[in-house]
Amino acid sequence: MDPQTIIHDAGPWALLLVAAIIFAETGLLIGFVFPGDTLLLISGVLSAPAVLAFHWHVYWVALFIAIGAFVGGELGYFIGRKAGPPIFERRESGLFSKENVERTNSFFGRFGAAAVIVARFVPVVRTFAPVAAGVGRMDYKKYSLYNAIGAVFWVGGIVYLGYLLHFIPPVQHFVEHYIDVILIAAVVIAVVPTGFQLLRAQRKAKRSAASRDVSSR
Repeated sequence: MDPQTIIHDAGPWALLLVAAIIFAETGLLIGFVFPGDTLLLISGVLSAPAVLAFHWHVYWVALFIAIGAFVGGELGYFIGRKAGPPIFERRESGLFSKENVERTNSFFGRFGAAAVIVARFVPVVRTFAPVAAGVGRMDYKKYSLYNAIGAVFWVGGIVYLGYLLHFIPPVQHFVEHYIDVILIAAVVIAVVPTGFQLLRAQRKAKRSAASRDVSSR
């Protein structure tokens, strides 16, 4: 049950899982619950030669995950384009917050089309930005280009940062001797904030619903 052995045995399937999570974060409206930055950083650390958890060089790891991020962004755009404004006009629920929508619209108002690139580095906004671009019917060729650039810079930058961190002697020693602790911590970092965020969103939605009921009486 050694985590390092499990990851090594999973081989390319482990990388596929990471890419799938990044795809979901950038392509599905419920994807904002995933800790993409943390996952990318850990993927870079685990791509170092002494660990090589994915059995691939860091460049291929980054490229494969970037493809997942790009495809996710394309899906988000088409969801927004096909479903239209009703997505951004629906009532608040446990997995959907109009506050997140307003934050994303503000982001586009500030950065324009370049928000597609910049949004990659901002949690939550990177989930809603592709949909907002689709709802706003941004030129698809321009969006797709910015989506590709953003995916490469975001994934490549953070994965490679994790990769370089491994070469710092104290970090290298810790990773090689406490890989199981790192993986357990990664799970905790992923699950606890996600659970807290969902619980907070559900409570906020209930309060909002209760306020509407009171005001309608």
